Amino acid sequence: MTDTKTRGSISLKGSATLVQEFFNFGINSILYQRGIYPADSFRREKKYGLTLLVSTNPKLEEFLNPLLKQVESFLARKALKKLVVVIQEVKTKEVIERWEFKIETEDVNEEGENSTRQKDEKKIRQEMADVIRQITASVTFLPLLETACLFDVLIYTKRDATADTPADWTDSGACLIKDAEQVQLRSFSTAIHNVHTAVQYKPDL
Repeated sequence: MTDTKTRGSISLKGSATLVQEFFNFGINSILYQRGIYPADSFRREKKYGLTLLVSTNPKLEEFLNPLLKQVESFLARKALKKLVVVIQEVKTKEVIERWEFKIETEDVNEEGENSTRQKDEKKIRQEMADVIRQITASVTFLPLLETACLFDVLIYTKRDATADTPADWTDSGACLIKDAEQVQLRSFSTAIHNVHTAVQYKPDL
């Protein structure tokens, strides 16, 4: 007999896996939509009821895979505060876009055992799909990137997590944009991790 009280429950580790998976598709969607990598270097993949594009660039995979694995570890330890995707001009290194994913983590134990923290996974994935749709639609209001650009990912963690930071990671400034415009996008929640999305960009003057 199924226990209806636990059918929609989610563990802290399970939530971390879902959010890390979202970041993978979210980052890839940003890189595709903003033309950071050639369109023909992306493959189509079905996820969240959508057809998403994921890079096949080996160097990008080599960069993202260990980063996302570490992100999942931080999420599972309730240590991740923010993930930021920064887009910069190649020549000047000027930051022209800043995609911010702010994470709030509920106070639960490792199993996520809390009757008020139950949520159907189908609903979670639907909320994630809504955010991805907004990332896709962002090209309608973001200024055209007319010069070659590169990207980086900034990770903000709680102070007690810094000892577990990979040795090849380096400290960085906040990469803020002076007089930036900001658009708040949708949020999603796993009932353990709440992720709030916004994009800041340099106005097209």
